Amino acid sequence: MVLELTDPSYSIFPLISYFYLFTLSVPVVNVALKGVANQSSLHGDGHAHNAIDGNRESDFFKLFCTHTEHETNPWWRVDLLDMYRVTAVIITNRGDCCPERLDGAEIRIGKSLENNGINNPRCVVISNIPAGQTNNFQCNEMEGRYVVVLIPGQDKVLTLCEFEVYGTPAVNVALKGVANQSSLHEYGQAQNAIDGNRESDFFKLLCTHTEHETNPWWRVDLLDMYRVTAVIITNRGDCCPERLDGAEIRIGNSLENNGINNPRCVVISNIPAGQTNTFQCNEMEGRYVVVLIPGQDKVLTLCELEVYGTTAGNHL
Repeated sequence: MVLELTDPSYSIFPLISYFYLFTLSVPVVNVALKGVANQSSLHGDGHAHNAIDGNRESDFFKLFCTHTEHETNPWWRVDLLDMYRVTAVIITNRGDCCPERLDGAEIRIGKSLENNGINNPRCVVISNIPAGQTNNFQCNEMEGRYVVVLIPGQDKVLTLCEFEVYGTPAVNVALKGVANQSSLHEYGQAQNAIDGNRESDFFKLLCTHTEHETNPWWRVDLLDMYRVTAVIITNRGDCCPERLDGAEIRIGNSLENNGINNPRCVVISNIPAGQTNTFQCNEMEGRYVVVLIPGQDKVLTLCELEVYGTTAGNHL
């Protein structure tokens, strides 16, 4: 027998970290279980993490559901702690009361925390989930780290009794690339930024480092053309994080002027010491991703640079 994701009998069992679709004989992982949940407000014992506790119990008073206050545009969010291509989101609605409160809710998925993640692209609008029922929403491999539920409008309440996210880790395409930089200081080799390690202490030999120079740059050749959705950068943690202030990320297919002439995705205002920040590049197309610090007597250090996107189709 195959147990369907929406089979009511499934809700009587506590969820484990994975289960098997026997027809495929492959594990399917609920990646929300290891995430971190937040919400716009708290009513009673309706804590945000109740929605990712692995239990589809739909009676709010058994303390397994979330609950916000009555407010304008209430939201709930899970941080998956890594980038995923989300194939499906599964939601269990409250069963003991007021299931219609979830009507019109939006599921949004992306990499941004701007406006609490509400500005991320929308997967679906929920028309209705009957009381105590579990519904499956397909998200067609939307890519992101944050999955958000929002109910637009005034005097709204958001309750989720379980929230599951299924997908596969997004691929950091920089890992298979070739890195270069404008100069080398000591052991700060260009390839240190694409070694898959976010360690931010330069003296552990895992960060890049140029000399003091005019317009230092670093570049990764992705070896194929990609539509770049996001670039993630980890700044140096043991010293001088302000050196990266004002750096530019450029993406394109040209090596003219070492790739510096390619279109700009973003200017980095600031990344705190040792922190990792995500920059959305809206599917800019290119083979080369370049970081440039304009100006004289500048130093460029990157402790990790990750690139996420999909192949552009025009293989080189």
